[in-house]
Amino acid sequence: MKKSPSAANGGKMFKNRQNFLVSILMVFSLTIAGGFALAGSLSADGFIIVPRPPAPGPWPGTPFPLEVKYHRVEVEINGQAAKTFIDQEFYNPTNNRLEGIYFFPVPEGAVINNFSMEIDGKMTTAELLDAEKARSIYEDIVRRMKDPALLEYSGRNAFKVRIFPIEPFGRKRTRISYTQVLRSDSGVFNYTYPLNTEKFSAKPLEEVSLRVNLKSKGNLKNIFSPTHQVEVRRRSNHEAVIGFEEKNVKPDNDFSLYWNTDEGKVGLSLLTYRPVGEDGFFFLAAAPDFQVGAKEITAKDITFVLDTSGSMAGKKLEQAKRALLFCLENLNAGDRFELVRFATESENLFGKLEPVSPGNVSRAKEFVSKLKPIGGTNIEEALAGALKVNQGENKRPGFIIFLTDGKPTIGATNEETLIGKVRREASGGIRVFTFGVGDDVNTHLLDRISEATRGLRFYVRPGEDLEVKLSNFYEKIKSPVLVDLKVKFGSGVRIQKLHPDNLPDLFQGDQLVLFGRYTGSGETTLTLSGFSEGKKSVFECRVIFPERNPENDFIASLWAAQRIGYLLDEIRLRGESLELKDEVIDLARRYGIITPYTSYLIIEDEKDKVQRRELPEDRQTLNAVPGAPALEGRVRADYEAMRQKSGSASVTASKEVSALKSARNYGEINQGADRLGYSGPAGIRQNLANQVQNVAGRAFYQTGNFWVDSKVQTAGKQQAKRIQAGGPEYFQLLKDQPESARFLALGQNVRFLLRGQLYEIHE
Repeated sequence: MKKSPSAANGGKMFKNRQNFLVSILMVFSLTIAGGFALAGSLSADGFIIVPRPPAPGPWPGTPFPLEVKYHRVEVEINGQAAKTFIDQEFYNPTNNRLEGIYFFPVPEGAVINNFSMEIDGKMTTAELLDAEKARSIYEDIVRRMKDPALLEYSGRNAFKVRIFPIEPFGRKRTRISYTQVLRSDSGVFNYTYPLNTEKFSAKPLEEVSLRVNLKSKGNLKNIFSPTHQVEVRRRSNHEAVIGFEEKNVKPDNDFSLYWNTDEGKVGLSLLTYRPVGEDGFFFLAAAPDFQVGAKEITAKDITFVLDTSGSMAGKKLEQAKRALLFCLENLNAGDRFELVRFATESENLFGKLEPVSPGNVSRAKEFVSKLKPIGGTNIEEALAGALKVNQGENKRPGFIIFLTDGKPTIGATNEETLIGKVRREASGGIRVFTFGVGDDVNTHLLDRISEATRGLRFYVRPGEDLEVKLSNFYEKIKSPVLVDLKVKFGSGVRIQKLHPDNLPDLFQGDQLVLFGRYTGSGETTLTLSGFSEGKKSVFECRVIFPERNPENDFIASLWAAQRIGYLLDEIRLRGESLELKDEVIDLARRYGIITPYTSYLIIEDEKDKVQRRELPEDRQTLNAVPGAPALEGRVRADYEAMRQKSGSASVTASKEVSALKSARNYGEINQGADRLGYSGPAGIRQNLANQVQNVAGRAFYQTGNFWVDSKVQTAGKQQAKRIQAGGPEYFQLLKDQPESARFLALGQNVRFLLRGQLYEIHE
């Protein structure tokens, strides 16, 4: 997941400048098949090598002096054929005129269509090196620099071009395009473009953009990026545009996109990951057609419940009223609806669910326009009024959007009493979606209400726009396709720890995403069932759960994040237990899910084990990171505040834990990372969450000069085999066990477990 350079190692690389100086700037990379660029051997990066010291003059003292100004990628995918276009510009911020060689390791199976670089105002083409010659050059650089970053390119053909001059404060532009045939895994296609340039640019990139134009003859169903929060714009059942853009950033995650095609009403796709000697992980996605006919949309019953107590006066109530008007204007023709306003007492508009008609909608709009803020907060009566009108037939889904900015002050105010009432009166088809406005709300009450009814929870912080949040949410749930979902697997495999544990409903334009663990192996039947207009629909497909699959290791991290979110919510809402804490600690440490809450538990756990002599100090992970002691008090306070029932810290905890429970990409994993910053050596600002990398489905922690594998704690009393970086044994290990390159590429000092053997690579 995260990639961060070691400041300590960076300084040592240049301590003997008179002997040799090599500067490398990674500018782009591409994985073409199977899992992520984290698989190392599949990625392809262009880079510039400066093989001799520059002319006398000031030098920044870093092996990465060049900067990437922009990095623009356009991808055209038609079926299984993908063509990638890259346009990048580099900048030399030094006073030195540099001479370099640009290398581009060719992706396996890819065909270079165009490779050119501007030199003296002209675009220059490159020559092709065979794999043996390229490997010799790479390994020579590794020996001289004592930096193993290039090991992943061994055994690959490469294009090469000499670059001279790279003028002081000058710019160089590259444009490259290549084509490839994409592979599918159980009918799921993958395109990967590594963007992890964090340690390869002297400064953040001014612009990073990636746009994928996706076309398919079959109906596109699940479109999913586990690495980035992307915008997906579907043009039809056969076309979509996927976009990602950031500015002033050092990308640290490789971009990966997955999709499948399916001619059925709902498309199912399954991916697995199973390392040696462990239970497997799986990722399941389900999505309806983009273009769904009116007959396929399930009519819904929806009740809008709005707090109009005195504390809602001003901007909050005005935004809420505008949002309600938007919802009323976007009701579907077959829906029924009701409005409830509450303060000291509650008031229903109709007293029952009424069909959508011009007259009823007009009456509802008038009701909303006249709402005034006054009185207390009678949540009990409001809930009773909303739940009562949703009783009766259960053929259609019943949704309640419940919005409040305060704690109950009138009627029943006890949390358990109110939750009990919801459990008794909410039928199986009713979903309550709670919106807490501001920080003066009982988050435990609202969270438990949504949990008890398989709904969702949302919070609008001071300064946020309630109208935007509520309107956007309603757009997502306005058109149900299937409700009351259930998933079932056939014989031969045992499914466990499925998350989310309560399946949400499936809406037009959205998709169901599930993560879980499995034991057993073989081919079996996957069945998804649900109800539409009271009639049961069943969708089946044959899937394979393999005994081993080293690809798709992103699944482990995202499953762990959702599992940890679930466990933390149990601690928040129902109290702490040793079993819950121990599982959070184990998962967070192993998969690098670093938040203020999990980091506190890991730090305390390792400190206690070292004191009891159950854990050698050099096998600690997070507690050995130099910044951990400085943060210990702060993260302890975060963890303890997590269980508060109201206030700013309570709202923050609810939002962050909820985000973990539904994490679909790496950007949603390290919740609260902004509170893990600290001042490192020489006052350099660092962040604990950035000192973790995920390699081969496990976390490595940057503990001073060393990167430490989270699995070293499972090695018992085994003595590590010590190997000097760059020595004969080092390259022999690389030859005998090529998969070690993924760990060796972390740096000169690494401790890791591979095939049961504990290794320590040292300078």
